[in-house]
Amino acid sequence: MKLIIASIQPHALNEVKQALYDAEVFKMSVTNSMGCGQQMGYTEQFRGVEMEVNLLKKVRLEIAVNDNFVKPTIDAIIKGARTPEIGDGKIFIVPIEECIRIRTGETGSIAIG
Repeated sequence: MKLIIASIQPHALNEVKQALYDAEVFKMSVTNSMGCGQQMGYTEQFRGVEMEVNLLKKVRLEIAVNDNFVKPTIDAIIKGARTPEIGDGKIFIVPIEECIRIRTGETGSIAIG
């Protein structure tokens, strides 16, 4: 069991969701977040004052999958989020020690679904 955490551009969310559905990955958590990397942000003027904006809007996906779904999930995220520009995002893969479905009490890979 793995937890896949992806930070992507907000405009790529629909394409990533469609690619995940095509890969038969249906369960995920989506959170709006902010961050920066190589993009380094940008400057803008507000009421005549120049401001540096170095935290950019991102979308964070968290997807718990069984081991046989790790590769298809990663491939789907990359397919939906990749552009030729800097700032497409990152994917992190974290092992899950245990998963428990609250409603039924099921544990392990059965609880992930």
